This record gives sequence, structure tokens and C-alpha cells, in this order.
Amino acid sequence: MWIIYTLVTFACWGIADLFYKIGNKGENNYNHIKTGIYVGLVMGIHATIYLITNNLSIDIMEMIKYLPVSLLYILSMVIGYRGLKYLDLSISSPIQNTSGVITALLLILFFKEKYDFPFYIALVLIFIGIISLSINDIKTNKKEREQYKKNNAKTKILVFTIIFPLVYCILDGAGTFIDGIYLDKENLISEDGALLAYEYTFLVFALISWIYLKIKKEKLIILDDKSKIAASIFETGGQFFYVYAMSGNSTVAAPIVGSYCILSFILSHIFLHERLSKKDYIAIILVIIGIIILSIMDV
Repeated sequence: MWIIYTLVTFACWGIADLFYKIGNKGENNYNHIKTGIYVGLVMGIHATIYLITNNLSIDIMEMIKYLPVSLLYILSMVIGYRGLKYLDLSISSPIQNTSGVITALLLILFFKEKYDFPFYIALVLIFIGIISLSINDIKTNKKEREQYKKNNAKTKILVFTIIFPLVYCILDGAGTFIDGIYLDKENLISEDGALLAYEYTFLVFALISWIYLKIKKEKLIILDDKSKIAASIFETGGQFFYVYAMSGNSTVAAPIVGSYCILSFILSHIFLHERLSKKDYIAIILVIIGIIILSIMDV
């Protein structure tokens, strides 16, 4: 079943990425914080419903135990939201999504796991495809970024085009690696415990951020931004299935889930009419082949 959970997570986060892009097109300096608040509130609502319907209870010790993972994820996501203000999804998301492959390699290295040759071929295909998408898009959108640079002379464009995605990649990769240890390799926490701990921690972050906006006298009107709400719902849905995917086989699940930018590319092309070159199609096909190999392997 873990492969089904993995593919559903892939789909949910790919769709969420599309809505993140739509919801973060504005120039508001607090957009990334507002997006984080929406995600935290939706996750808090979901956690409460899940808690009640499954007759569970909040375990403060599990929240503290899972805190390193939660903080890494939340920090990486907020940085990712911040980057979306300056970057097209097709530039930032592929660089960020290399974290799944890196996580898989770290888990293999630290736990001395052995897989058949096709597994490594799949990782190579996914990594090459994702990196190729980034390179293709950087070249394609060179003129647009040069114009952006002229209109924003005080902005160091390199920070926004490289640093944000790389920091996200490092933080998210670290979080996923530790998650693999917690949920799969060492079984330090249950799926329910991880889900509730993360979602309630994100809720706390959302409430603190909301207070911060109040202090800054920045308005946040709940239900005012449908795209952010939609992104939050799909993000939360993906998170629900993600913990079960990682608990089943974290080494294989991580690179598949981390490739959700491919779906984002396709959806952006269909709904936002973003242009895809022949090289983009080739890169997407490589990643899809890699995902198919991982999905059908007897691992």
C-alpha cells in the first residue's frame, strides 16, 4: 500500500504547487507568511478532525520528539513560499525537488541498504530530469530575469534564483532524511503521532505568525484567497498520505514524492499556458520513467 500512498502524495503536492504559484504572484512582502498561516490553519483543522474521529489524544512528548523534523519542514516551506514571490515555479521547484534523490542516497549510505541496479538507474533518471528542467528554464527565462533585475536595481537576483531553492533543498532533504529514520528505519514514532505532531506544530507556527502580522498591522482576511486555501488543502492531503508512504519504504518513497514538480510543470502548461520546450518534455519523460521504475520494482 505504501506505493499508493506515495503516488497520492505526489499528486497532491503537485497540485498544491500549482496553487502556490497562483497565490504568491503578488508583491506583498508578507505573502509567504500568509501562505504559511493558511497551511497551518488547515493542518490544524485536519489534525483536530483526525484526532476526534479516530479517538486519539495529543501526546506532547511525541510533539517534542518530532519537533526537529517539524521545524525543518516548516522552515523549508516558508523559505519556498518566499522564493515564489521572485521566481516562476518552473525555476525554483525543480532545484528544490532534488532533495528527494539526495535523501534516498543518504538513507542508503547511512543504513547500508542494497537495491537492484534498476533502482539506481531510476534515481539517475529522476535527478538528471529535474536538473535539466532547471537548466532549461534558467536559459529560457534569461530575458525575463534581466528585465526584472533592471526594474529592481537594489535586488540581488542571484539570491532569489539560487539561494532560496538551495536552502529549501537542504532543509527539506534533512527533514525527509530524519523522517525516514523516525518512521521507517528506527520506528521512533507512529504514523498518527508524526501526523498530529507536525500538523499541530504548523498550527502553532500559524498562530504565532498571525500575531506577528497583527503587530505589523498587516491584514489577513480568512477565506479571502481561494488559491492559498486550495494549496493548503492539497498540501494537508499530501501530508496525510506522506507519513504512510515514508513509514512503508522511505528510501523509495522520497525520490518519487520529491519529483512532484513534474506534475506542477504539466499543470502549469495546461492551466497557466506556460511554455514547455522539447528539452523540457524530454526531461519530464526521464523523470516519469524513473518514477515508473521505482513504482513497479519489487523493493
